[in-house]
Amino acid sequence: MNPCNPDLVHALRGGIVESFHRGALAIVDGDGALVRALGDIQRPIFPRSACKVLQALPLVASGAADAFGLSDAELALACASHSGEPAHAATAASMLAKAGLDVSALECGAHWPYADSAIKAMARAGEQPSALHNNCSGKHAGFVCVGCLMARAAGREPAEYLRGYIAREHPVMREVTAALAATTGADLAQAPVGTDGCSIPTYAIALRQLAHAFARVGSGIGLSDDHARAAKRLRQAVAAAPFHVGGTLKFDSRVMQRLGARVFCKVGAEGVYCAALPEQGLGIAIKMDDGNTARAAEVVMAAVIEALLPLADDDAAFMRGFSDAALVNWNGIEVGRLQAGGALRQALGGPAVGAAAPARP
Repeated sequence: MNPCNPDLVHALRGGIVESFHRGALAIVDGDGALVRALGDIQRPIFPRSACKVLQALPLVASGAADAFGLSDAELALACASHSGEPAHAATAASMLAKAGLDVSALECGAHWPYADSAIKAMARAGEQPSALHNNCSGKHAGFVCVGCLMARAAGREPAEYLRGYIAREHPVMREVTAALAATTGADLAQAPVGTDGCSIPTYAIALRQLAHAFARVGSGIGLSDDHARAAKRLRQAVAAAPFHVGGTLKFDSRVMQRLGARVFCKVGAEGVYCAALPEQGLGIAIKMDDGNTARAAEVVMAAVIEALLPLADDDAAFMRGFSDAALVNWNGIEVGRLQAGGALRQALGGPAVGAAAPARP
């Protein structure tokens, strides 16, 4: 944990702060200018699943999305960390079928769905999870579609060509890495590299560069024509089918169902969150020091959206429900609150903790 990073989120109980969540935040415009920053935004961090829209750019830019007639829901799933609900698994299977393949082509591994309802339904039916239920199955189905188009151009058999596509040196992964480098401006040849949960390479990139990449995704500034077109198409798809980028109870889906194309936000593992605000031309990147995603990172992202995006009163109240959330025990009793801290509110130009929110137009 970086001791220079401020306390961004507080968990309160009994009138005192029970837990502090430190982290860093970068907000950047399409030209790369730093709009606001908290903490160490130059330290390389692994973006994990927060950068899936960047990894999905070749799916559209290559022509694979058009070649296989992918729908909005399928393109949204290519950007998703989904809950493994039946519609998610079916959509991933549909993407593969359009490319002439099936679940055996996926190299992301299998795990039980994240959605409790889906787990219980499968257990009642005596079913086992497959790679379709992996939260990254849509991203990997997108990789498969790109590889199938490459195989077709090379006169190769798709299943054979795709074998090992998760490896750093495979042509599919080279295209994905090139898109990540082009959007972030990072020298990935020199960056620390690890292996992500879904087995593809993950590169360490500074928060400022990640925020710049998302500003570019939202504005098209600094992108090649193909990548700008792809970014716009993917944002439109997610706005049209936000359920597919997360799931029934997921922050990303709920926020984008509410605010539509005004926000593109994406969670990543280990306390990473990124977003684009297209109307403002801004990109956002967050990293919580303790890796807390479901609790702290969502609070920070909600506070940023609430502060930077002009919202009607009901939408502002909706976002405040995430940035200043009640903690409730199993008896339904409110036992505390999870709040954006004063340092974060002050940096964003918003009200201090406990203050009333200003009226929004």
